[in-house]
Amino acid sequence: MASIKDVATEAGVSVATVSRVLNDHPSVSADARTRVLAAVETLGYRPNAVARSLRTDQTHTLGLVISDVMNPYFTELARSVEEEARALGYSVIIGNADERPELQDHHVRNLLDRRIDGLLVSPTDGGSPLMLDAARGGTPMVFVDRWIPGMDVPVVRADGRAAVRDLVAHLHGLGHRRLAIIAGPAATTTGSERVEAFREALAEYGIPLPDAYTGQGDFQAESGRRVTEGFLDLPEPPEVVFAADNLMALGALDAVRARGMRVPDDIALAAFDDIPWFVHTDPPITAIAQPTGELGRAAVRALVDRIEGRPPESVTLPARLVVRRSCGEPALQEQPAHQEQPAQSPVRRSKP
Repeated sequence: MASIKDVATEAGVSVATVSRVLNDHPSVSADARTRVLAAVETLGYRPNAVARSLRTDQTHTLGLVISDVMNPYFTELARSVEEEARALGYSVIIGNADERPELQDHHVRNLLDRRIDGLLVSPTDGGSPLMLDAARGGTPMVFVDRWIPGMDVPVVRADGRAAVRDLVAHLHGLGHRRLAIIAGPAATTTGSERVEAFREALAEYGIPLPDAYTGQGDFQAESGRRVTEGFLDLPEPPEVVFAADNLMALGALDAVRARGMRVPDDIALAAFDDIPWFVHTDPPITAIAQPTGELGRAAVRALVDRIEGRPPESVTLPARLVVRRSCGEPALQEQPAHQEQPAQSPVRRSKP
């Protein structure tokens, strides 16, 4: 493998001149620059990224800590982050928190030790002293999907409140009145926000949400199964189960089938976070879809703005209801397979 000395010899210049050309220093003559770049091309020289980072204090690397890599939503989010980062000249190192705060902080600590230029995080809980210290210390950071209240960090997220209202209106129009929810962890912003939105939407139609119809999940399939079994054991089970994420919805579906029951004949099912699998279940599942790809891309752009000295912005994009057949809808209402729709006009607010 060619070294920087080999390039200098091939170009007939000093090692310092080669270094200045590679770092785009303006003091190099046009002739020397041409000879160095020709030598780089001839020898196939690739600069040492680690050594360069020590000189420039930049690694052109972003860290991404996602809540659960097994969740298709976060898998799609990570993919869009990596694609946008690559287009902007950055690499991405990914850490999977597995919905565990201690594992989240382990990844954050390791990424900071690797001297990443910036950090994208979907927090697993409502507080992390490590991330607070990192943000206060000047580490460029953006929260994506979830956030930690009170931290002065840009947030890129989807607003699902209107879509939840649309879902409740849809269910009400189908004649459903006993609606239950499998909630996500109350310590996460998405967990608490989705329950609140569901409760508010039900109140608009005068529909109560009894404690017995609110089950506590953890964004994992097993919790969806457990909570749904509890719903089915009630003297008056709900007519509809709304799972606050896709994995809990799949767990709920398993619980219904284990009882020899069918969706939607015996109980209806809806979910937050549409995924491609939902169109292949029997019946296809009605769900709220987030603009996942655009969220990932917008998060990267906000972080790169912060890294490169431009004012970053928080970005909020709308979620939307995708009607299929898991709530007793006529077949003609079914919409096509999951696909990202063009983003509607985002709500942006500049961060100080």
